[in-house]
Amino acid sequence: MVSCQEQLPSEPSGGDVVFGFDGYVDNVRRAGTNAGAADSDRITTLSEFGEEIVTSAAADSSLSISWERLGQRTGGHVSHLSRAYQTLGFDPTLVGMCGDPVREIFEQEFEACTLYSLGDPGITDAIEFDDGKLMLMENGGAATLDWETIRSRVGVETLVDELDGAELLGVGYWAVMPEMAGILDGLRETVFPELTDPPEHVLLDPANIRELDRGILESIVAATGRLAHEVDVTVSANRYETKELAAALDAHTSDELVADARVAFDSLDVDRFVGHSVDESVVVSDDGTTSVRIAPVESPELTTSAGDHFNAGLSLGLVEGLPESAAVVLGNALAREFVRTGETPSYDDVVSAVTSYDAQFE
Repeated sequence: MVSCQEQLPSEPSGGDVVFGFDGYVDNVRRAGTNAGAADSDRITTLSEFGEEIVTSAAADSSLSISWERLGQRTGGHVSHLSRAYQTLGFDPTLVGMCGDPVREIFEQEFEACTLYSLGDPGITDAIEFDDGKLMLMENGGAATLDWETIRSRVGVETLVDELDGAELLGVGYWAVMPEMAGILDGLRETVFPELTDPPEHVLLDPANIRELDRGILESIVAATGRLAHEVDVTVSANRYETKELAAALDAHTSDELVADARVAFDSLDVDRFVGHSVDESVVVSDDGTTSVRIAPVESPELTTSAGDHFNAGLSLGLVEGLPESAAVVLGNALAREFVRTGETPSYDDVVSAVTSYDAQFE
């Protein structure tokens, strides 16, 4: 924590960042209860929601639960990271599923950014609860995206132009793109050799790989390792995703995030693995293992995309040249500010959150 406080610059370095290749429209929702009940009986926790389903199933009865939409925004790795970095003072380029033609919601939000669309976005209904969220997803064009589609829709020359001189390349998510291995290999074989000033860091977000075929996962892991031989690669996953990775790659799980993160790192040929949760984040690399505490927000304003905001802070720390443990502190601070306020924090907000990091434990 001290190293982050001491080494985080007062102003961001700025520059170009590139994010690919997903894209979603997120409907942020709140669940009600059985139709006709009073608003005061609203379902506030994920466990209550589960109980409603279990009770109805046990009674062999259908279940009707109302919901309301609290807002709509662009979502997924590309949108959340681009939104965060734009707010932090960088110049994002989006290469993702933004519509064909580009949907108005993407044009409006990212009018100041460079945007290349690869196809139709997915749709996410994210139901917010006090203790978590339920996400119902339609993956859209990401489910069939492959390297040839990227080549034909955007072009290698364009990718080279956008990535040359960029500070960061972020790619998400493994879980929704079965052809991710081919995409990573395409970048490594076709684009990176043409770069005179390649990104120093690549951030990969696997998301929930539980439903991925074992062979597909192994091919993505192998392609990730090949990419890591060319550029610094960080893989970042939340607590549940880290456990799933540990189980899938080594048939091992633990009650401790640190243990699962170590298994994931040992199974991935990358520079570092980062696991993050509501009360702890862990970075594992050849330099060792560091765990950084964070105090959960008592009354979260918004939790959907908290992990993406953690990744924004984590990668920002790496881009700014912070030690990896300090970058994890920055990820914690940025994500906590987002969950607390429901808004992507500015760079000044992040600096303030880092400066007062100790206060959250009081």
